Amino acid sequence: MISRSSAGTNDRVRRTFRRTLLVAALAVPTAAAAQGLPASSLAVRAGGRWVTWWRSGRAPRAWTAPLPVLAGAARWTAVRPGIDRAELRLAGDGEAWRIRVVLVRVDPRRVRFELREATRMEGLLGNWTVDSIPAAAVLALNAGQFTGGRPWGWVVRDGVEEQPPGAGPLAMAVVVDSRGGVHLAGAGETASVRAAGGIAQAFQSYPALLMDGAVPMPLRASGRGIDVAHRDARLALGTLADGRLLIALTRFDALGGTMDELPVGPTTPEMAALMGALGCRRAVLLDGGISAQLLLRPAHGVLAWRAWRRVPLGLVAFPR
Repeated sequence: MISRSSAGTNDRVRRTFRRTLLVAALAVPTAAAAQGLPASSLAVRAGGRWVTWWRSGRAPRAWTAPLPVLAGAARWTAVRPGIDRAELRLAGDGEAWRIRVVLVRVDPRRVRFELREATRMEGLLGNWTVDSIPAAAVLALNAGQFTGGRPWGWVVRDGVEEQPPGAGPLAMAVVVDSRGGVHLAGAGETASVRAAGGIAQAFQSYPALLMDGAVPMPLRASGRGIDVAHRDARLALGTLADGRLLIALTRFDALGGTMDELPVGPTTPEMAALMGALGCRRAVLLDGGISAQLLLRPAHGVLAWRAWRRVPLGLVAFPR
């Protein structure tokens, strides 16, 4: 026979045990969200050796100035007036053990930007590539993200709004104003920028990588809505403190360059670190993977990094 006191004690133990299980169950999402980034690091080839410059366990929350080791490793050469080119060799983790980064620095005062749209199969598929640009163009890259055969989010071409802005906490708009200046507007700024008018070209993309030097919260840890472990070929666009643009395209850099179009490369947090370490104040990812493509046209010849996929929207620059 069990006494009342023993039964009461057992009931209290059971209630305490159930509360403990409930608290533990409720704590699982919180614990997952609080986890840091997956372990990874990035090294750059500089001075004939590999120099590790970023580790996920000590990733900066914000970037205030370019990192000297990266700035020193990027040897810039002029392609056209207002357009310079450099390359970096990076060593990452896993399949991204060798990455080549093509960098393009653009002065908007020396070029004029246009958006070019092309679709096929009654608009169901994109049909634009860097090889489709006019002979007078000096720079081209795929623009934004896509849904089906259409660009995602806001599209303004030649001063005419073709699509309204899309919504998302990490959405960022690339805006070319009527004077030719280029700005990146965060999700909370797009409405006011749109209302102010004076927009020649605009498109949206995601996720934002940097906002005034700060790395967005979802890119600082796992479980916050962004896959921070996924590796892919990447294309990013950023603005530097002096008003110039920085474009970064990554390519798989093993096997003598024969497989450079493979969709292998940095994680999203690693791309945020790269753009911040190169001096960007704001930056956003464009569509990467098998869509990422870039073309430069020097005075003689063509430099092209092509993609397997055609896209609906491209950003093209012409000399002013």
